[in-house]
Amino acid sequence: MRIRRVWLPCVEMEGLLRIKGASQIVQVCKEGEKVLRGAAMKSIAILQEEGDRKVGVVVDKKGRIASIGYDDELDTKYSGSSFDRIINAKGGSVIPGLVDAHTHPVWVGDRVNEFVMKLAGATYMDIHSQGGGIHYTVNCVRQATQEELLSSLETRLTAMMKYGTTTLEAKTGYGLDLHSEIKMLQAIKMAGQEHPMSLSVTYCGAHAVPKGSTAEETTQNIVNEQIPAISSLCEAGDLLVHNIDVFCEKGVFDTDQSRRILMAGKKVGWRINFHGDELHPMNSGELAGELEATAVSHLEHVSDIGIVSMVNAGTIGILLPTTAYILRLKYPPARKMIDKGMAIALGSDFNPNAYCMSMPLVMHLACVNMHMTMEESLAAATINGAASLGVAEECGSLEVGKKADMIILNSSKWEHLVYQLGCHDQCIGHVVKNGEVVYSTN
Repeated sequence: MRIRRVWLPCVEMEGLLRIKGASQIVQVCKEGEKVLRGAAMKSIAILQEEGDRKVGVVVDKKGRIASIGYDDELDTKYSGSSFDRIINAKGGSVIPGLVDAHTHPVWVGDRVNEFVMKLAGATYMDIHSQGGGIHYTVNCVRQATQEELLSSLETRLTAMMKYGTTTLEAKTGYGLDLHSEIKMLQAIKMAGQEHPMSLSVTYCGAHAVPKGSTAEETTQNIVNEQIPAISSLCEAGDLLVHNIDVFCEKGVFDTDQSRRILMAGKKVGWRINFHGDELHPMNSGELAGELEATAVSHLEHVSDIGIVSMVNAGTIGILLPTTAYILRLKYPPARKMIDKGMAIALGSDFNPNAYCMSMPLVMHLACVNMHMTMEESLAAATINGAASLGVAEECGSLEVGKKADMIILNSSKWEHLVYQLGCHDQCIGHVVKNGEVVYSTN
């Protein structure tokens, strides 16, 4: 069989990175798709080696993908070019950097004692009603300095990168009063300036009802005071917020209060991306459709009507299998959502109540406990995660012009990242962010 050779004009450039010798480049998307919905989540784009023709990636000086193709063709095209670094993948595979679509990474103090209580049978709301849970962390955060919050946040971001995450959503929500929420937002903004991790910032002042207040009083405070003040600081360039969140839950914020908070955030230009239908059915899917929300997280108790409403609105469901696992909750109906045509993203829900930084573990649990395929889990942890944060133009797939956020795996098949449970140090060879190697096991 004759292999067709494609003539390419020679390009002279100074690039950041050349990856060569890979068995496959798992692009996920190759036609500019910004989200994969329903059955499309099973069809991920892969450039596969042909015989002894390995595949590779070229990254320009701006940290963007310049070319993806067969090594012999790239060798010819870039014969007059120089690169700051050349990595031989040695038959490994290359996938997009992972996108963690739901995290609470800004806090101090741990809640390991609550894990003991859960193992003994206490529920999330049992602990919450006794002053533990979110309220315990709120007390710790209010007493912490901004520098302490920043230090712990950057340490966590570095650890998450080792597991392949290159973009994540970062929520507030452990301040609850204006001063403390601003302190958290300042820490996130500084981390975004100092750390290579890309951050999508979510204001979640409606994470819980502060002690001494009612849900209605808190709703009015958030709508009338916190959101206007934070929005003004954003306009002045002092803060950065992309998304508005609320914990729409029985005993926290009801559907009407959630609607008012989310609409107030939407009016100042923030994307709606909220907690819904986690512990009780709250008609959050229906609310998401009504408000044309970008995304809703959890959805363990989403209704069939809510699923249809989300699909019709184009709302992305962010599923958090580690939370259901740790809290012993029923899992969200991922198969039903996908089969109905919904786009699913995945998140770690990293927080002191569900301590998991590993998106490969999240993907594994999504496959085993939510019956997703490995292809669906990869789409959910890359392009759909990016879409849920409004950044699919920049990341989530390996395509020319996008950020060079990549993981170089030591295995010839990308599926090993999901299959090798808890073996990230053996599976991940390099993590690349904006064309720079930010972690390497070699």
